[in-house]
Amino acid sequence: MDYLYILREALVWIITIFWLYQVLVSLCSLVKLKEKPLKVKKDHRFMAIIPAHNEEAVVGNLIESLKAQTYNKELYDIYVIADNCTDNTAKVAREAGAIVYERFDETKKTKGYALNWFLQQKIKEDAPYDAFFVFDADNIVDKNFITNMNRKLCQGEDVVQGYRDIKNPSDNWITAGYAIFYWQMHRFYHLARYNLGLSPLLNGTGFMVKFDVIKPQGWDTKTLTEDIEFSLKRIIKGKKLGWATDAIVYDEQPTGFKQSWSQRSRWTVGHMQCIKEYTKDLAIATKKNKKMMNLDGLLYIVGSIPMFIITLLLLFSNFLMYNMQAITTAELVKNVLSYLIPTFLLPIFVGIFAMWLDGRKIKPMAKGLLCYPLFLLTWILINFKCLFVRNVTWEKINHVRNIKIADVSEEAQTEKELI
Repeated sequence: MDYLYILREALVWIITIFWLYQVLVSLCSLVKLKEKPLKVKKDHRFMAIIPAHNEEAVVGNLIESLKAQTYNKELYDIYVIADNCTDNTAKVAREAGAIVYERFDETKKTKGYALNWFLQQKIKEDAPYDAFFVFDADNIVDKNFITNMNRKLCQGEDVVQGYRDIKNPSDNWITAGYAIFYWQMHRFYHLARYNLGLSPLLNGTGFMVKFDVIKPQGWDTKTLTEDIEFSLKRIIKGKKLGWATDAIVYDEQPTGFKQSWSQRSRWTVGHMQCIKEYTKDLAIATKKNKKMMNLDGLLYIVGSIPMFIITLLLLFSNFLMYNMQAITTAELVKNVLSYLIPTFLLPIFVGIFAMWLDGRKIKPMAKGLLCYPLFLLTWILINFKCLFVRNVTWEKINHVRNIKIADVSEEAQTEKELI
């Protein structure tokens, strides 16, 4: 009996210390720092890269928003990688003004493969670009995106994540769940770490990479979450990633539960792959470099599936002790509620707080906030399923909204200017 009690107390302390650290770091998002000084004053030359698989319905809107940038039009080119397309993606992209590369490889279909295939060609050409952006085909981009990213490059930052906002946050409870999740992550994870001098992470789309960074090895990733993998490899090397709140890209989220389940399952398996590949390297880097940034990257990895498993063990130990009559019913209820409340109810208020800080209107998201615990519950079920079943495949997200940059209201564009 004593050993079970000791195990439960150890699990409680592990979870408590982990989340106390996360809360303390998150508080740094409330501090407004001075803008970093410019190291150079230059209008850099960029590539905007759009990997696209059967995206004829939306790729034109993204190209339109990129062509409408306030940045010098002579200093950036728009490339579309028509990846294993069976529709008119290539034709639509060319007619919209993009330079199109068509790729056909049935054995290597992921975004990471497409990016590496394209970038290897540009490396061999010694293409005259200073940096590149990566977008998903369903994105639309704020008109000041490149201007604001250029400033980050002038400040000496070589890998920078832009602000990934949502096109369709109020479509239904699923898109609202994504939106609330991202809004919280942007402020309490990415911005907080950027303010503290730690490293944010790449977030799938709307990011910038200095061309020199990838010249030695190309876009060398092998997991389903190539953005996280690329970030972790940088952190292992002691390289911080940057964060640009004012470089805004709007992303469309799936409205169907089946598509959302498939997408998040793929993310979870990708995280598991990163855990397998990079936990040891992060631990070694933490010990060797003795930098908080390396430790924070390690905690990010163990904060996903490993912490989920620890939490399950804690819950199981409570029920086991109850069955052994080691704790009372009241103690069991108290212990279970100490998990349920932070997991399902507290995030609603955190979401409201994040929206308030960002100047967003709460009322249009009221139903989404009330349903947010359901969204989180489905993610917990996904994590549990992926502990045993990991044979996920990429599934195309059907885009049901033809949203152009002109359709994004001025209010929605300016409310991202964090105070």
